[in-house]
Amino acid sequence: MNEIRLSDAEWKLMTELWPNPPRTLTSLCAALKESCGWSKSTVVTLLGRMVQKGAVYYEEGGRARQYYPAVSRQALADSETDNFIDKVYGGKPGLLLNALVDSERLSAEELRQLHELLDKAQAAREEKP
Repeated sequence: MNEIRLSDAEWKLMTELWPNPPRTLTSLCAALKESCGWSKSTVVTLLGRMVQKGAVYYEEGGRARQYYPAVSRQALADSETDNFIDKVYGGKPGLLLNALVDSERLSAEELRQLHELLDKAQAAREEKP
C-alpha cells in the first residue's frame, strides 16, 4: 500500500464509510451532517481529496455514485501508528509504552491486557528458530 495519510476530517468520513459500503453521497452527507454538522460541499470536497489519495473509490450507480473504501481500517491504523511512533518516539515503540505506563492513563484491566499481549509476543518469539 502506498502511504495514505488522512486528516482528522477524512478519518471521520472513513469511519462512516467502512461499516456499510457502498455509500452514496446523499447517505454520507446525512450521516456526517448529523454527527459533524458538515454541509454537502464539505463532504464532496473531502471525497474528492480521498479519491485522489487512493483512500476511496467510486463506481457509477443507477442514480448516484457508489463510494467504497479503497483501504482497510487496519491498514490505515497500522500506517498511522508507525508514523506516530517514528515521529514522536524516534521509531521506538517501547518509549510509547513507557509513556503510557508513566502517565497512569492505563486502567488495571488495560495493564493486565497489555501484560497478556507482551507474554504472547514473547512466547511467539521463543517458538521461532
